[in-house]
Amino acid sequence: MRLGVLDIGSNTGHLLVVDAHGGAAPLPAFSFKEPLRLAEHLDPSGAVTERGIEALTSFVGDALVVAGDKGCEEMLGFATSAIRDATNSEDVLGHVRKQTGVDIEVLPGEDEARLTFLAVRRWFGWSSGRLAVFDIGGGSLEIAVGSDEAPDGAQSLPLGAGRLTRDWLADGRTEESARELRLKIRADIARDAGALLRGGTLDHPCATSKTFRSLARICGAPSSSEGPLVRRVLPAHVLAGKIPALLRMDDEQLADLPGVSTGRAHQLVAGALVADAVMDIFDLPELEICPWALREGIILERLDQIGIVRGRASTAR
Repeated sequence: MRLGVLDIGSNTGHLLVVDAHGGAAPLPAFSFKEPLRLAEHLDPSGAVTERGIEALTSFVGDALVVAGDKGCEEMLGFATSAIRDATNSEDVLGHVRKQTGVDIEVLPGEDEARLTFLAVRRWFGWSSGRLAVFDIGGGSLEIAVGSDEAPDGAQSLPLGAGRLTRDWLADGRTEESARELRLKIRADIARDAGALLRGGTLDHPCATSKTFRSLARICGAPSSSEGPLVRRVLPAHVLAGKIPALLRMDDEQLADLPGVSTGRAHQLVAGALVADAVMDIFDLPELEICPWALREGIILERLDQIGIVRGRASTAR
């Protein structure tokens, strides 16, 4: 069947059209996305601004047309941190529903971590043993650890690259602001790290998201043109050595780095500080980059649900 997955993230709105059926990897058929930067379209009270609401509504309307044109039988819409944490989230989604007819589900942070974990587990398989998955989004950092398809522990922390840039680096990336942000990030991650580490050794630490992919590329990983099956890693010592230079660069210089888009360049330093903290606090020499993430997790769970329903119907006959 052909599914449309509508991902309203803190940075980007993304419709991914896939051909999918149980027992096979979802095959991307078409991608439609626009930069929304909802994590930065918040007023002082934490509400999405009128400009942000209109941008979101326009994108959802356009995505609905694209999904129909591409033959989607079903469209799964979900929103993550920027909408989840907004003080006017119900009003925002109500406006979108009224204007477009599309219902968007707000994913709790732990569900976001859980579904991302499912996607990474399916990509790497059981040979990965006890899996650890880290995902830096625009509004939050998701962490999940476990030995099965569902994690033993899952956390969502308000440490997204867009959020931290807005709250801590809006007036410039000075040594002082970066030092203060570094301490805040590490304290927040370390506070509950023990709950995830008690289960035992992390056999296969992995990362997903555009931020981690960009950082890995800066640190020498192969480009996207070499395909998704090429192994890509983010080495902790290489990233730590590059952070001082990243702090001295302006947005244009950051955007010129390999794998960094113009729209996300201003968030790169905050993302690098989070990635550096994750690997240090969890004592990880490197993170392997997984090409699958939350969208694929949503698809895989939906396919599992369809398979269960069909199995029950077959048994009833």
